[in-house]
This record gives sequence, C-alpha cells and structure tokens, in this order.
Amino acid sequence: MTPFNNGLPENEPAEAQRAESANREPLNEYIAGVSDLVTGEFRALFPPHWEVPAKLAEAMNYSLLAGGKRLRPLLVIAACEAIGGNREAALPVAAAIEMVHTYSLIHDDLPAMDDDDYRRGRLTNHKVYGEAVAILAGDALLTHAFYSVVQASRRHGAPAESVLSIVEDLAEMAGPRGMVGGQAADMEGEQGLTDLESLRYIHLHKTGDLIVFSLLAGGRIGGASEEQLDALRRFGVSIGLAFQVQDDILDLVGDESKLGKKTGSDVKQQKVTYPYFIGLEASRREVERLTEEAKTAVRAGGFADGSRLLEIADYLMSRDH
Repeated sequence: MTPFNNGLPENEPAEAQRAESANREPLNEYIAGVSDLVTGEFRALFPPHWEVPAKLAEAMNYSLLAGGKRLRPLLVIAACEAIGGNREAALPVAAAIEMVHTYSLIHDDLPAMDDDDYRRGRLTNHKVYGEAVAILAGDALLTHAFYSVVQASRRHGAPAESVLSIVEDLAEMAGPRGMVGGQAADMEGEQGLTDLESLRYIHLHKTGDLIVFSLLAGGRIGGASEEQLDALRRFGVSIGLAFQVQDDILDLVGDESKLGKKTGSDVKQQKVTYPYFIGLEASRREVERLTEEAKTAVRAGGFADGSRLLEIADYLMSRDH
C-alpha cells in the first residue's frame, strides 16, 4: 500500500491541516461522539433474529453498556482517521475490541482472579449474575468480537486482506502471547515479582497489546502503509505502558468516585507496581516520558493528520479516572 496522499506539497507546511484541526470539535466532544457511535454499533452487530438465552444476553449487555472510557474504540477510529480512512468502516472493529476488553474485565473481576466487587461504579458481573453466567458472558463477548470484525468487510467493503490481518492481530494480541499471557504473568507475579522488567512485561501485554491492536486495526481499515503501521505500533506501545503506569498511580492517589472502583486494591492484594519499584514521583515522570515518546512516533509517522492522536496522548497522561 502507498502512504495516504493529502494533496499538499511535501516541502511545504500542512497549513490546511492545521486550520482544519483548529476548527474541529473539542476532544471531549469527539470522545463522547465516538462512544455514542460505538454503543449504537453494538446493537447493530447482534442480529435481531438470533435466539440467545435471555439471562446470557442481559449479562453481556450489563457490562458492555456500562460506559467506561471506550479508549480502545476511540483509538481505532482516531487511527483510521489519521490515515484519511472511513470511520464507518472502522466502527465494527471498534465495537469488537470493546467486546474483547469487556470480556477481559468480567473475567478479571472473578473471585479466582482479582476478586473485585465493583467495576465502573456498579456491582461486577458475577456479583449480579453469578460466576457461571459471568464466565459465559465473557466467553460470548470474546467470540462475538471476531464475528464483528468480519462485518467491516461484509457491511462496509473493507478489503478482505485487511480484515484477515486484523483477525490475525486480534487472535495474537488477545491470546497467550498477548493479553491472556500478560494476565497469567500477573497472577504468577502475585507469588513474588522481584524486578521492574517483569512488571513491564505484564503491563505491555495485559494492557498494552489491546491498545496496540486498536491502533493497528484502525490503520489497516484506513489503508495505512507499512511505515504508518510501524508508527502506530510504536505509539501504542508507549501510550499503553503510560496508561498502565498511570493506573498504578491512580490506585494509590485516585478519587474513588471518579474511578468507579475502590483504590488501594494493589496494596491490599500485595501487588507490586511502578510506584512500588521506583516511587510515585518517578512514576509520574515515566508517564510523561512515555507520552512524549508516543507523540514523537506520531510526528514522524507520515499521517494525513495525526493531531487527534497527539491530543489523546496528552489526555491519557493527565487523566484522573
């Protein structure tokens, strides 16, 4: 694939891009708009003629429609648009990654895992529906995500080769080499994690891989070049790690009313975190360093307009929930 051509001479500043950026909606409105679109897409992706046990459907919707930051769908859409792609074609993939993320939260909250009572300000799924239904709801969301990805091609004409790559990326980054592997390492780490590099591995895979996937998926839908995909990957690795270090910080000093869950859970469960290894202030500096590293990748990525990605990086660095 060739890089997106924005029609501007390569040796002249992209004045038109900057003017367009200055006139568009603020980031908070953009985030809210994407969240609304993705919520509508959830409903479109469950065919009304399917017969699904009522309790299972209710449990799936309980967690899927509970709100949250919708970070991963946001990154799918923002990456697609940074290339100059069609957000409508990216919506099924944006919805799919939120299904995978939601499944991971349902399972992560189970007594056998983190044993949490609240998520997004509500009782966790197993507290409402029981452990068996919660496990099945997570299983159903994970498998339906792959159906949803395919709809980018079926409904919107995304190239089959691009969708095939997205499916392959999702299987890799959500599976044993990715998120599930990170979760397993996290559980093993509770037995006695002794070095920062092991913690970094957990953060990069348990949290970071789905963030990287989201960016690559949006890029693929938008028709990204290999150079642009590499930039999106580097951006994702850096903001994914920054995001989780910020989570470590917020678990110590965050506001429970904004977080929607109890703080201090890492200390209670005797989990080691970035503040545990390097201290609170050094952790804050690490978030700043990683955020700047991510922004550097975008600036060098050859995007049609990467300014929204830069805004999102700053937003994540300063978030309080």
